[in-house]
Amino acid sequence: MTRIVLADDHPMIQAAVEALLRGSQYQLVAKASSGSEAIQAIAATDPEIVVLDVHMPDGSGLDVLRNMRGGGDKRPVILLTASIDDAGFEEALSLKVDGALLKSSDPALLLDCLDSVANGEEWIDPQLQKQAYDARIAATERGVSLSPRERELVQLVRQGLRNRDIAEKLGITEGTVKVYLHSVFEKTGVANRTELAIRAAEWVR
Repeated sequence: MTRIVLADDHPMIQAAVEALLRGSQYQLVAKASSGSEAIQAIAATDPEIVVLDVHMPDGSGLDVLRNMRGGGDKRPVILLTASIDDAGFEEALSLKVDGALLKSSDPALLLDCLDSVANGEEWIDPQLQKQAYDARIAATERGVSLSPRERELVQLVRQGLRNRDIAEKLGITEGTVKVYLHSVFEKTGVANRTELAIRAAEWVR
């Protein structure tokens, strides 16, 4: 049996998933209703796959995913959500989420998603794939065109480097880094470094 932890603050969703898994190869070893409860349940039961609602009190599914990846926990994670914005989805992908499923989809797709993830494959809901594709097309249509040096800088910001570190990497001054950053902000329409890091996949690969 493959051990599962489910975190979702809606009792009906918890019950539906529990019923769906009954008789399958998946064993629901813990249920949580918040981000903090999810982290505790993962530590207590050591599941093989974690299923997280994106929108929960006391820590969202993305918060739990960040916590896991930041601590070096690479076990498979599936996001289960009613909706997720483009920036949140891009961040989830950058954090190596293994699966993502909309709650409005056919419930049987959760088993398909679990089967794929259990086999080491990525499984993303077709509607979410289209959402990500449309967002990237929209970015292209906005005419965002970064220079090679600007793309290098975006990659380094994505890695969490500070201006001083970026300057050393690129062999330029911190002042020049600030100039490049200002140019990138202007071209992409982002408001700050965090947003740039989250949406970096729109402009660099």
